[in-house]
Amino acid sequence: MKLTYSFIIPVYNRPDEIDELLASFFNFSSKIPFEIVIVEDGSTQASDKVIENYKNSLNIMYLTKPNSGPGDSRNYGMKKASGNYFIILDSDVILPKDYLDEVAAFLQQDYIDCFGGPDAADASFSDIQKAINYSMTSFLTTGGIRGKKKAVKKFEPRSFNMGLSKKAFQATSGFGKIHPGEDPDLVIRLEKLGFKTAFIEGAKVYHKRRISWEKFYTQVKKFGMVRPILNSWHPHTKSIAFWFPTMFSLGLLSAVILLLLGFPYLMYFYSFYFLLLFLDAFLKTKNFKISILVLWAVLIQFFGYGIGFLTTTFYISVLGENPRKTFPKLFFDA
Repeated sequence: MKLTYSFIIPVYNRPDEIDELLASFFNFSSKIPFEIVIVEDGSTQASDKVIENYKNSLNIMYLTKPNSGPGDSRNYGMKKASGNYFIILDSDVILPKDYLDEVAAFLQQDYIDCFGGPDAADASFSDIQKAINYSMTSFLTTGGIRGKKKAVKKFEPRSFNMGLSKKAFQATSGFGKIHPGEDPDLVIRLEKLGFKTAFIEGAKVYHKRRISWEKFYTQVKKFGMVRPILNSWHPHTKSIAFWFPTMFSLGLLSAVILLLLGFPYLMYFYSFYFLLLFLDAFLKTKNFKISILVLWAVLIQFFGYGIGFLTTTFYISVLGENPRKTFPKLFFDA
């Protein structure tokens, strides 16, 4: 089967990001034909003027619709796309010039119906963005599940950088209404239907993450909140690994209390871990300031995710609450 590629990009009030992303498409070294499907998800700051600048040089389909969330917008774009293989991106990524070559070479050699790729930090990113990128991708923090071939648990593609065949999309009806969490939910349903997923190491994107510390905390807390919901929908996916941020956070609080009471031994463990993080970050970034910021990013990530995970677990598993009624902001029901 000849593969024809459609890039699917939902956008919500981010014309500047679309400009940077389209510029990276313009710089592609690949000669492989492709189309770009941009879905404006009820934005009040439209991207139409930005897109107009690229229409003569890129094959762009620009769609507008009422706001219904990124998952539904991706589904809408895939229904309208002309390709038979969809590559789904977030609007805040930048593509290396050989991205499509890497994807096509992999699929020609070992065809797969769903793939994911890693995210990296471009040299132009801010120090905070680089620190957050390390925190979200390092084996020492997430176990490599967000972008490493070898990880503590099976890699799950994420929609900031995900490939999906038309056949797989039609079999699953695409993304569900939960957000965040629509990515692992789709991957789990794909695997139940017998579709295989893969990690394409060469298909990396530069994930800009439009983030302040406050927004980062909100994001990772939501990640933690949706996981118990997904576990309740797909019980076979439960793993002790999802409890690690909660256990880490409670353990660190206990270490501080014990230290104040004159028992420093547990704090020795945490001190060693943070020293290891700093040294690893410094080896990778060669930047003292970023390596210090990494420590703060990891604390925010673990406490945010851990608190979110514990909160939803309590409401669902202990109180027996309905997630949609208790946490309506995690769902798009339009």
